[in-house]
Amino acid sequence: MTGPSPEGAGGPRRSGLRNPDKAVRGLGAGTLALEALVLLLAIQPIRVVGGDLSGAAIGVIVALAVACVVLAGMMRRGWAWHAGTVLQGLLLLSGLLHWSLFALGVIFALVWAYAWHVRRVILG
Repeated sequence: MTGPSPEGAGGPRRSGLRNPDKAVRGLGAGTLALEALVLLLAIQPIRVVGGDLSGAAIGVIVALAVACVVLAGMMRRGWAWHAGTVLQGLLLLSGLLHWSLFALGVIFALVWAYAWHVRRVILG
């Protein structure tokens, strides 16, 4: 004989986390913070290997990194997830400045899509 399930007869599925909202916000903020770090650290290798990275392109990279940090701090707001998605699109678009930015955009767009998936699974 099995005991009653922890979620009840037809209750919502529980994640097992003490504070699922906070865990999901941490995932989103961590993803954006990592993205900012990678963008800033990528400037010099792109300049050395890629060659023709203009001052405007460096400005775009720094602006995207700053936007990532700002959004990481605002993950309590519901719209921050949508703004993060727009940010991923902007990073993909910055691939017009250098091909390696497009590659970073693809990688972080996939990571962001996974974060959205985890958010949907945990929060419902």
